[in-house]
Formats: sequence, C-alpha cells, structure tokens
Amino acid sequence: MRRLFAAAFVLCLAIPALAQNAAPKLEPLPEPPPPPPGLMDDSALEPQVTIIKRGEDVVQEYRIRGKLYMIKVTPPHGVPYYLVDSKGDGSFTRQEPTDTGLRVPMWVIKQF
Repeated sequence: MRRLFAAAFVLCLAIPALAQNAAPKLEPLPEPPPPPPGLMDDSALEPQVTIIKRGEDVVQEYRIRGKLYMIKVTPPHGVPYYLVDSKGDGSFTRQEPTDTGLRVPMWVIKQF
C-alpha cells in the first residue's frame, strides 16, 4: 500500500516536469499597425477646466474643443451642483450629484 502511494506521489511530481518540456514554441507578436491619419490625439478629448471664483462660490467650467458642456458650482456651505448642457444647444439644466435621472410619470387620471 505504501509503495502504491509512493509511486503515485512520484508520478504527481514528474507530470509538471514533463509538461514543461512539452511546451509549444511561442513566436513574438507582430507590431500593431499605425493609427489612421485622420484620428485625433487624446489631448483634444480631455476636458479643459476653468476655475472661477464668483463671490463666495467656486465655479468650474468644463469645455471640450472650446465648447462649454458642464458647469460645477460649489457654494461655501452646502453641496455642489452641476449645470449640464445635455442636448448641446446651450441651455443648461440643473443636475444634482445624487440624481439618478429616473423620472416617474405623474398623470392625473381622475379627481374626486
């Protein structure tokens, strides 16, 4: 019985050694092709942030490619809020940081 366990133990130790010898030959990956010529660099996609102090409020304006798309207003006492141009037409709507965006329809079906 001990010989059986000893043989199984030696076999378990020998299997990984055999597997290392049977590894396939790997070839290096080819170099990736260059990006297309019309592709913009990543620096144009990063937002430009302008920090302005208006009274006691701190206003941060976020722009991409010169177009203002979001304003963060931080009052001295309270929670900061955001003004977001969601449609891109220049009209900003207030968006709270805890707002999920879910709007439940509230229609009056019948009044008594």
